[in-house]
Amino acid sequence: MSFTAWLSLLAICCLGAMSPGPSLAMVVRHTLTGGRGKGILCAWAHSIGIGLYALVTLLGLAVVLKQAPMVFNGIAIIGALYLAWMGVKALGSKGGISDKLDAGNGSDSAPVEGTGSAAAHSRAATLAAARDGLAISLFNPKIMLFFLALFSQFVMAADSLVGQSLIVFTPLVIDGLWYTFIALILSHPSVLPKLRAKAAIIDKLSGVVLILLAIRVIVTI
Repeated sequence: MSFTAWLSLLAICCLGAMSPGPSLAMVVRHTLTGGRGKGILCAWAHSIGIGLYALVTLLGLAVVLKQAPMVFNGIAIIGALYLAWMGVKALGSKGGISDKLDAGNGSDSAPVEGTGSAAAHSRAATLAAARDGLAISLFNPKIMLFFLALFSQFVMAADSLVGQSLIVFTPLVIDGLWYTFIALILSHPSVLPKLRAKAAIIDKLSGVVLILLAIRVIVTI
């Protein structure tokens, strides 16, 4: 995989991670109710699910490319249309990230101690953070659609083990880092209003880039 192709992969992985959805609300909830550590644990459990999706999608598309190139091209076109749809939706957004931050903020309250030991509560919260982070990625069908759209343009470039590893680990690491960033900034309340204020700009920038990437897919088929 060339460095230019990897940069394109990196850009779209960043946009995918930053796109507001239930994953963001889940990380926010565990950060606000369990603290920074629980939020970061939830983030990296979520990223493991993303890595599994990436691996399964890569292997599946590689088989399709080898056995039925025409079908692969069809998947690539559908993927490009999906990216374009995501881009148009992001352009029309009025700040989806802000909405998810608010949703996560109002989810649950912190556990009340007194019915058991503090250690038991901590263990339960830790397991819940890991479980919810992994589940919210594995059981979200939109993630599979996103990877089908994303990887269809990179499978042919992944002609070595290194390239395939980059395709799998890039979204995993980016996802973990992004939600870790969310957990960290939520530990500083003065930063949160700034993120909300820039939410609409982030959405519109993401929309433009997604549409450009969709055009790139169509042109390179």
